[in-house]
Amino acid sequence: MTSASLPASLLLAMAAVAAGSVLLQGQSSVPSERELDAMIARFEPVDIRADISHLAANERRALAKLVDAARVMDAIFLRQVWAGNETLLLELLEDRSPLGEARLRYFLINKGPWSRLDHNRPFIPGVPEKPEQANFYPPDATKAEIEAWLKGLDEQESARARGFFTAIRRTAPGSTQPFEAVPYSLVYQPELTLAATLLREAAAETSQPTLKRYLETRADAFLTNDYYESDVAWMELDASIEPTIGPYEVYEDEWFNFKAAFEAFITVRDDAETAKLERFGGLLQEIENNLPIDPAFRNPALGAMAPIRVVNVVFTAGDANRGVQTAAFNLPNDERVIREKGSKRVMLKNVQEAKFNGVLVPIAQVALAPADRSKVSFDAFFTHILMHELMHGLGPHDITVNGRKTTVRQELRETYSAMEEAKADVSGLWALQFLVDRGELPASLAASMYDTFLASAFRSIRFGVNEAHGRGVAMQLNYFLDQGAVRVADDGTFAVVPDRIREAVTSLTREIMTLQAHGDYARARTMIETLGVVRPEVQKVLDRLTGVPVDIAPRFTTPLD
Repeated sequence: MTSASLPASLLLAMAAVAAGSVLLQGQSSVPSERELDAMIARFEPVDIRADISHLAANERRALAKLVDAARVMDAIFLRQVWAGNETLLLELLEDRSPLGEARLRYFLINKGPWSRLDHNRPFIPGVPEKPEQANFYPPDATKAEIEAWLKGLDEQESARARGFFTAIRRTAPGSTQPFEAVPYSLVYQPELTLAATLLREAAAETSQPTLKRYLETRADAFLTNDYYESDVAWMELDASIEPTIGPYEVYEDEWFNFKAAFEAFITVRDDAETAKLERFGGLLQEIENNLPIDPAFRNPALGAMAPIRVVNVVFTAGDANRGVQTAAFNLPNDERVIREKGSKRVMLKNVQEAKFNGVLVPIAQVALAPADRSKVSFDAFFTHILMHELMHGLGPHDITVNGRKTTVRQELRETYSAMEEAKADVSGLWALQFLVDRGELPASLAASMYDTFLASAFRSIRFGVNEAHGRGVAMQLNYFLDQGAVRVADDGTFAVVPDRIREAVTSLTREIMTLQAHGDYARARTMIETLGVVRPEVQKVLDRLTGVPVDIAPRFTTPLD
């Protein structure tokens, strides 16, 4: 099946991939056409292209099928964000005025009528505030109602209701329960049936056994709602084409961080860069064994597999292509798979290069002290992102609270994503310094990684502290300021304090991981409320960055014919 034969409802959503990413800054009312155009102009248009000349003709055909399947993820994600998205999209398509076209483009960028990077402020008149529960829970239900219902479920029912792959819906009148957990395979049956067909067609084209297995098992998962086998197959994937497609991240569920949103990364592997980084997988147990936390909180036996892939993006969709573009990811999120098989880290090299050159270098020229600007390097940027993803798999995951076996995700609820992103960031710095001290990484990295991180902190905070990554970075920067590990000069620029940064990184790593090990929801809330904010001295730098792009606006240009 080609793009031309996809249903009209899906074709509407497919337009989203061309929209790029924008940021709404400080608008007090619904923005005008001129204001929307200015927002879009803040993002650097970049052609994202991957070299597929080495792929045989059948593999290129498989790749094209995967791009079509990825477009289906856009349609599902629109429904997951808000029940009114599809109707509103159709209305926007009929408005051919310049303002209407600007609103349509911004809608496609944000996958809805709210500017994600400005505290989800509506930019189209007449729409409600963005629902924190998205469309995973009944729109007329309250969080308290759902919590009360969850507390009354037995262990098996609770696991199903809290699971990644179910949506919570109201039951029919007369039912003994007010709500029920409905599997995604039923909620999104038409779209998932189409996506499964496309994956099977791609599987029939490829001659790579592990790719074929992943595509076939993921197609089965779309229809059965059992993702375990396909997650294992994805972990074992060893092919020139590296697709990631399905429900994964939980950021959209702002109530509990329970429910996974659909997304797709269609990429091709960079063999040379992957070979350089594979050795990091063999160092993870040593890093875990030396984490600056109580030894009782360390995992003595990490999952056996920790593959690292460096890839170049061909196409992204759904949760993977809304707002700020993903630079890397660590999956799967299912603790059972992580416990048994580990997790895979995927680095999106062509996206990272575009972000570094178009965004981070210009930010450093404004935010950092003049003497430190030349220390910012792509190697430090790339390696810290890698270590960030590696550290997601380390530290506490399965925990015991008051004699009850549970997970960090379940206990920290809506605070989980911000705390986990902060953990991965700061412990990533700790781990890089640990490996430098062990001689596994060059000393030159230590001379550049803290300054590169500091410049990148301003890049992330510009995404908005309502978003998990931005809030997590704000927490770290404010902590370092409080500890004297980062200072602000009279001219408003920021600089790392070399004598204090290492200890601050270690202590914050210890504090966050210990909080996670205890499942301390109250402490997590306190940290987020006190540290996850934009302080005046940080805001002054942000105000001077108005001429610097916020992020890239990708245009996927890899030829698939």
